[in-house]
Amino acid sequence: MGLTKTEIFTDEQNQLATLMKALAHPARVAILQRIMVANTCICGDLVGELGLAQATISQHLKELKTAGLIQGTIEGVSVCYCIHPQNWKLLEQHIGTFLKAYKGPATCC
Repeated sequence: MGLTKTEIFTDEQNQLATLMKALAHPARVAILQRIMVANTCICGDLVGELGLAQATISQHLKELKTAGLIQGTIEGVSVCYCIHPQNWKLLEQHIGTFLKAYKGPATCC
């Protein structure tokens, strides 16, 4: 598989792609929804609620954290996660701008 040429795209395009890639799995969407519903940090109770293996959830949490959508704190032996508010706002702005760029049906198709 070839390398992606991210340097030919704008910082905004690369950032939007990274954020959307993190959202591109239903388990990650479910994790984010659970965190948002709880409106607090989630500490290890995702396994029982989502029905996925701990290792699977850990991998998805890692992807979300790497993308910057969540942040984590260590409390004893558990890691607690919550939405990263600044990056969430950035995601909202990027997606909003991207979706608003469409001006309606084209007359050529």
